[in-house]
Amino acid sequence: MSTTTAVTTQRLALSVVICAYTLDRWPQLQDAVTSVRDQLRPVDEIIVVIDHNDDLLRRAAQLAAPGLAPQVRVVASAGQRGLSGARNTGVAMAGSPIVAFLDDDARADATWSDRLLGPYADPRVVACGGAAEPVLHGPRPGWWPREFDWVVGCSYIGLPHDRAQVRNLIGANMSARRSAMVSVGGFGEGIGRVGARPLGCEETDLFIRMTQRWPEARIVYEPEARVHHAVPAARLSWSYFRSRCFAEGLSKAQVAARVGRVDALASERRYVLRVLPLGVGRGVADAWRGDGKALRRSLAITAGLALTTAGYAAGRIQDAIRSPFSTRKAVGA
Repeated sequence: MSTTTAVTTQRLALSVVICAYTLDRWPQLQDAVTSVRDQLRPVDEIIVVIDHNDDLLRRAAQLAAPGLAPQVRVVASAGQRGLSGARNTGVAMAGSPIVAFLDDDARADATWSDRLLGPYADPRVVACGGAAEPVLHGPRPGWWPREFDWVVGCSYIGLPHDRAQVRNLIGANMSARRSAMVSVGGFGEGIGRVGARPLGCEETDLFIRMTQRWPEARIVYEPEARVHHAVPAARLSWSYFRSRCFAEGLSKAQVAARVGRVDALASERRYVLRVLPLGVGRGVADAWRGDGKALRRSLAITAGLALTTAGYAAGRIQDAIRSPFSTRKAVGA
């Protein structure tokens, strides 16, 4: 992989990109930046990308305090409105061979940067990400199954317990070789989250394109590279669960149209055939032992799968009646 082997001969410098779009998460954005500043293995730069919000851009300028290390650069997104365009802006600005992404409402453990960089000693590794532990701003509903914590952007039952090769990473906590991202055209700006709209899968699309380009490439999940991801109380509701599951199906249909159904659904097959049946069975067993809400978790697993499947079917129908827009804006070299 010529795009990655040249990088491994350099010092493993790390740029961290944090994208933000709303003033509502200003305190969390400050905490996210502070957590990166406080890394035991110092990062080389922090790039805060503001997604088409002039008020937030003006306020965020104070994060670039002169004299503090690492340097913080606050920039406006140069891409389409949405998370993909903001991430591509950060990649284009980054000066390090490894670029990490942290959500604006997440805090990184002090060893996060060191844990992320470890797997890159293997030149085949093009990306590495870690666990996102939920920080709930409200009680966890008794019916909410941990198999579906991906609904709120967090680690879920079904992920590896130890370092392992995976298809894709959690968007709140991931990194990749800059050269590899640039080579495949960056994040697809025609898919993914825009503001609070609960779509996603732009990361899945990116990582699949990487492994399609370089079949020997490895994407590594390192659970010890841990962040703590805030989950607002408003997202701990059935209405959000329902809408996010359906939107995930829509997003998967978009990814399938771009990279093919086999690769787009490879991990989902194991999740549906092994992880979810075990979750349903666990709920039944817990109910037998007297857990009054356990059957509701089993029902939520079944409903979540049905909603995601319905979203995927709706997305495939949409794709059949109109050409999918899959514009990818290449990030700068």
